Amino acid sequence: MHNNLVILAGGASSRMKKEAVLDNLSPEEITQANERSKGLIGVGASGRPLLDYLLLNAKKAGYKNIYIIIGEQGNLFKEFYGTQNTNNNFHGLNISFAVQYIPEGRIKPFGTADALFQAVEQFPELNTQQYSVCNSDNLYSAAALLALRETDSPNAFIAYDRDALEFPSERISRFAIAKLDKNNQLLDILEKPSAAVLQDYKDVQGKIRVSMNAFKFNGSTLYTHLKNCPVHPERDEKELPTVLLNAVKEHPNTTLGIPFSEHVPDLTAKEDIADVKEYLQQFYPVLDWDA
Repeated sequence: MHNNLVILAGGASSRMKKEAVLDNLSPEEITQANERSKGLIGVGASGRPLLDYLLLNAKKAGYKNIYIIIGEQGNLFKEFYGTQNTNNNFHGLNISFAVQYIPEGRIKPFGTADALFQAVEQFPELNTQQYSVCNSDNLYSAAALLALRETDSPNAFIAYDRDALEFPSERISRFAIAKLDKNNQLLDILEKPSAAVLQDYKDVQGKIRVSMNAFKFNGSTLYTHLKNCPVHPERDEKELPTVLLNAVKEHPNTTLGIPFSEHVPDLTAKEDIADVKEYLQQFYPVLDWDA
């Protein structure tokens, strides 16, 4: 099993920064939502950020080395998790920071695939190892993160049961869906699916599966696809699902969709903050790093 987890935290958080009139958020919470990276918004006990809880679950799953990809203005991460660029000890986790630089001529980062490519360029040891990748603004369970460590498949992702996600149906309907074969090998990922195609995308359990950006990769075989990732024609970004599909085309039957049926708390917009706070109060009343 591998011990490396790469956390994507260098995005622009543009949807979180959109104006919203909410009576269940304090002025401080609104300020944090407008100024901080989403994973650093204080939704937990004593105002601790969501990322604490993701790191807790990563530790429970057995990860040792954490690489957090931050933006060029991401120094606040170092106030929480260690002032050095590499090898910070945070509750027994070895935390290092990679920086996603914005290319000249752009005002926003170049997407998740670009973030990971910059990270493996800064930490080339990842290109000879296996590693997991996930978002900083989703709270994946320790069980899901452990499943990524345990799989023998060269590449994998957590294939979530769409019906188990506790989001509004309109929001869920926009999630990209994954097409798996009878052995749960990835065949395709469809963005913005229409209701007419859902029947064709059901897996052997009759479930519609979605990706929430929780992956396991073989560094040596993924590198070329990261480096050569094309730009998405609509969003003008380089995205990890594109990398994954290109890897599948070249190496069929090497990307396993691991079926999971559970909710994944998500901080995308200000409207999510109260829901995530309530979830943490219910399921994580204390942050117990020694459990």
